[in-house]
Amino acid sequence: MIRTTVPTSVRTGSALLGAAGLFVLAGCSGAADAEDTTSSDSTSSSSSSSSTDSGSSTEYADGTYTADGSYQTPESVEEISVTLTLADGVVTDVEVTGDPQARESQQYQSQFIDGIADEVVGVALDDLNVSRVAGSSLTSGGFNEAVASIKEQAAA
Repeated sequence: MIRTTVPTSVRTGSALLGAAGLFVLAGCSGAADAEDTTSSDSTSSSSSSSSTDSGSSTEYADGTYTADGSYQTPESVEEISVTLTLADGVVTDVEVTGDPQARESQQYQSQFIDGIADEVVGVALDDLNVSRVAGSSLTSGGFNEAVASIKEQAAA
């Protein structure tokens, strides 16, 4: 005789195992996965946001500072190097270089590098918080990480 129904104990066990698997996979989610996924690197619009931290009054020494930042893409972990020149706590020059590991990353890093100066030159260091430049939203994570390191270096 061929059995066509699955015993209740097997169905219950399978459901519990599936739910446990979901919790395990959700626990593997990184901070980058928890960010807003509607603004991915494949978006072609260009915008950047700078949020002001009105409670902060850190003074920064004038000079040129360099730091590295990294960010996760679907294909790889990418790194960029950021060099900021500061005068009176304001960015007067920016240079970003990268060594993309994936072809798509090369395109987005190039777009980011071409557009970043328009977004940050003339902005106070405490106000820098880039979210997207020239359609590149993931690269900004590495940029913001480097800026955080530069803030530490430049703190007077």
